[in-house]
Amino acid sequence: MAGTPLASSASELRPNLPEYTVSELSAALKRTIEQGFSYVRVRGEISGFKRHGSGHCYFALKDTDAVLDAVCWRGTALRLAIKPEDGMEVVCTGRLTTYPGRSKYQLVVDRIELNGIGALLKLLEERRQRLAAEGLFAEERKKRLPFLPRVIGVVTSPTGAVIRDILHRLNDRFPRHVLIWPVAVQGEGAAQQVAAAIQGFNRLVPGGKVPRPDLLIVARGGGSLEDLMAFNEEIVVRAAAASEIPLISAVGHETDTTLIDHASDRRAPTPTAAAEMAVPVRFDLIAEVDGKSVRLAGALSRLLGERRTRIEGLARGLPDPRSILDAARQRLDDRAERLLLGFRQLLAIRHHKLDSAGERLSRSALATLVERARQRLDDALPRLERAMARFIAHEQHRLASVGGRLETFHQTVTKALERGFALIRDAAGKVVISAQEIGPGDALTIEFDDGKVGVTADGKRPAAKPKKPGPPDQGSLL
Repeated sequence: MAGTPLASSASELRPNLPEYTVSELSAALKRTIEQGFSYVRVRGEISGFKRHGSGHCYFALKDTDAVLDAVCWRGTALRLAIKPEDGMEVVCTGRLTTYPGRSKYQLVVDRIELNGIGALLKLLEERRQRLAAEGLFAEERKKRLPFLPRVIGVVTSPTGAVIRDILHRLNDRFPRHVLIWPVAVQGEGAAQQVAAAIQGFNRLVPGGKVPRPDLLIVARGGGSLEDLMAFNEEIVVRAAAASEIPLISAVGHETDTTLIDHASDRRAPTPTAAAEMAVPVRFDLIAEVDGKSVRLAGALSRLLGERRTRIEGLARGLPDPRSILDAARQRLDDRAERLLLGFRQLLAIRHHKLDSAGERLSRSALATLVERARQRLDDALPRLERAMARFIAHEQHRLASVGGRLETFHQTVTKALERGFALIRDAAGKVVISAQEIGPGDALTIEFDDGKVGVTADGKRPAAKPKKPGPPDQGSLL
């Protein structure tokens, strides 16, 4: 009963309250805030910094208990003395206003001054120095990336645009088998999931049911410092440093840096760039192999040409093999005939001597002795003739073998003459192979493919060049 008069009184007062539209009330609040806080200085830590395509900058100033939205228009942003970044502790000067379209109030910044490194950046810097002192970021620990990995493992969110960008770039450059380990890339538990994914890929057995990756990519899109904090956690950094599989970190955009970037084997500015680091361009490799094949074929052709020219040059210095073969054959026939005649003459002389000696001996004893000697001589004669025939046949076979080789060489020289080369001989018919062998006025014969021409040497003899050490003298072919 006691509350009834109060309720009745409040009911009577309500009709007297002024009535506002939403726009009127928003405008009144805007005027009140702008008049009460027309020019203020606010200290806080920058978070969620974003530069719009129009050039305007949007971010938030925060401390331990509150967050204040802020905007810096394009003209002012161009005149700022420092480049705002997430985690910076700054002092912003400007005016407070409201944004009626979203029932928000914000600070329109005219000037930004650096107040010091934020608490979050201090924490990350201390953690980086501590892990670096343990050697987790040392260059000698970093592994070389495989030239063409067979399997690539990707640790990222399966629903974002990052995995699509990586797969698209891999298909464009060199399609590979990709294993995706889905994880949360921000928020509670994200760091534990990323570390577990890296460790899980490393625990796969080579040649097992699930193929073990040859390369890992840890990727995430851009975001604020708070969004990327999962990749600054110590558990993720240690997992990346302990990975036996080469690892590429592709967290955030080019300007974003996290601690996993220091522990990874390579850092990519973007997830797309990580895919470009992972594999080469297939068509470039094909073009390179084709080019080297053409160069190899050309080098082999030039080598064979040089060797052919060298052999032809050496062939020009040898005499005509036919003349050598004919002369040797004639000498062999002559000596074989002379040997046979000499042998018969020797036998005739021995017969004559034997007969003369027999006449001087008694006829009875001598007859027996002569008969025995003649019998032995008659028995030895066929054997000697057969031995002589075998010797002559053996020498003829050797001569025929030498003649075959000389005939082959003669054909090589003849082909060289047909291609335009010439053979020079002196007055004695000897082949001239050096200018030192020719004196002024010497008569020479130049042999071409279709005939010979006689010439006379003119001019002074050139100075002798030092001879290069060559192989030892092999002697005559005959």
